Amino acid sequence: MKRVTFGHSWLPYFFVLPQIAIVVVFFYWPAGEAVRSSFFLEDPFGFGSTFVGLDNYAAALTQAEYQRVARFTVWFTLLVTFFSLAIALVLAVKADEILRGAKTYRTLLMWVYAVAPPVAGLLGILLFDQHVGPLVDVAAWFGWQMRVGVNYWDTAFAMVVVSVWKQIPVNFIFFLSGLQGIPHSVREAAVIDCKSGLRRFWTVTFPLLAPTGFFLLIINITYALFDTFGVIDLMTKNEPANNPVTLVYKVFLDGFRGNDLGGSSAQSVILMVLVFILTVVQFRLIERRVHYT
Repeated sequence: MKRVTFGHSWLPYFFVLPQIAIVVVFFYWPAGEAVRSSFFLEDPFGFGSTFVGLDNYAAALTQAEYQRVARFTVWFTLLVTFFSLAIALVLAVKADEILRGAKTYRTLLMWVYAVAPPVAGLLGILLFDQHVGPLVDVAAWFGWQMRVGVNYWDTAFAMVVVSVWKQIPVNFIFFLSGLQGIPHSVREAAVIDCKSGLRRFWTVTFPLLAPTGFFLLIINITYALFDTFGVIDLMTKNEPANNPVTLVYKVFLDGFRGNDLGGSSAQSVILMVLVFILTVVQFRLIERRVHYT
């Protein structure tokens, strides 16, 4: 096999330079500015700053409101991640078994992938509107008077539903690809050894999907923590004080509405550290149970 070589030693670096520049400008530079700003009390009009050390971090961690938002973020992340993966896995298994109309079935499920989070939030407002929302009417049949945007728990439920609906197509695509990558010989052997379809799935199919599931676990946790910002922003209806919000949305509220740039920077650094620790724990503990074939 012919090996590809570059005529000049600097040419490979020239090709990757644009990507490196994008990463530095849009990721490392803002992150560095957030860390620097977290140690200062910033004037919202840019007239100066005062070094306060770790006071911004202490104020954030000891604030009752911040702790309440952190608890909701944990539950929100767990619910969105679990239901997004579980529902997508069921749909992928059913799609893999379909012989006729499989392309139409997959296309309909993947359409939601093209919907941006703010658009998903807007659709969620329409679906859960107190006057014309069809899901509110369905809930009323069971005696549940939903008041999304007014009641804390009703809004939380709607946010979870819309966030899960938005993420299912991504998980579905990857799970279906993983299922179709399982050799037919393995499936045939599993059918012979185990007659129960459910037991066959948990003992044969699911372990072979472990690498895909581990990848999607990280992606979905990141999605629930950060990419649901647009959904939350639309569904809180500009009244965050009466509705649940996540940590990433609280950074926006304190920084851009409360003009507390130093405090919001400290919150963003705390969130960044927590996500980093969570990712390390996932790779250290969960990945050891994942077997790549």
